[in-house]
Amino acid sequence: MKILVTAKRVTDPDMNIKVKDDGTGIEMSSMSFKVNPFDEIAIEEALRIRDDKGGEVIVVSIGDDKASVEIRYGLSMGADRGIHVTEGSELDSDCVARILAKLVETESPDLVLLGKQAIDVDDNQVAQLLAEYLGWGQACFASKVEINDGTAKVEREVDGGIEVVEMDLPGVISADLRLNEPRYPALPAIMKAKKKEIKKMSPSDLGVDTTPKVTKDLLGFALWNPILLNA
Repeated sequence: MKILVTAKRVTDPDMNIKVKDDGTGIEMSSMSFKVNPFDEIAIEEALRIRDDKGGEVIVVSIGDDKASVEIRYGLSMGADRGIHVTEGSELDSDCVARILAKLVETESPDLVLLGKQAIDVDDNQVAQLLAEYLGWGQACFASKVEINDGTAKVEREVDGGIEVVEMDLPGVISADLRLNEPRYPALPAIMKAKKKEIKKMSPSDLGVDTTPKVTKDLLGFALWNPILLNA
């Protein structure tokens, strides 16, 4: 069973952040980074499924050159190989979903696992958009996953209790907080990960135009930002 799983590079939530002097964002020069915690849970679940059913786990990250660090972390957890889509600019959820859809066309996985959202922007859109572009079934906010004979049975925590969703594979599943407890890579696994393959490509290699469909209006941002209002 081939599983494609994401590993987004995000700022460490335990760091103290500093806002830029002009109020337009966060000062990134002193920040540390890590794998998005929800993606880390998705990687762990992918590894457990592979260990039970066989196959391979491919870790994907979309970002600048430094995003390879997060791919190596996924490889040290036990993933088989990595794909790094190099892109220096910040991409919206739609661009990310279209890039992942092209990777799915190339790799033909049986399952795509993602964190339910990234903790930096909290958009919670990529899994749903990806499933729509692929025409696949989706099960989001998974707290339990069972794979059997080409189907996935997923439990989701909802306001009224536990909702059970069943779908045919291939499909898209997004991981919620209580799906599992990710492992910590041991030193031998970290050393072994340095020798594993990471394939690099760009969005243009995949035929994806990364021009955003939605742009931010700085004037609207200024309406509630006292730093800009007093500039």
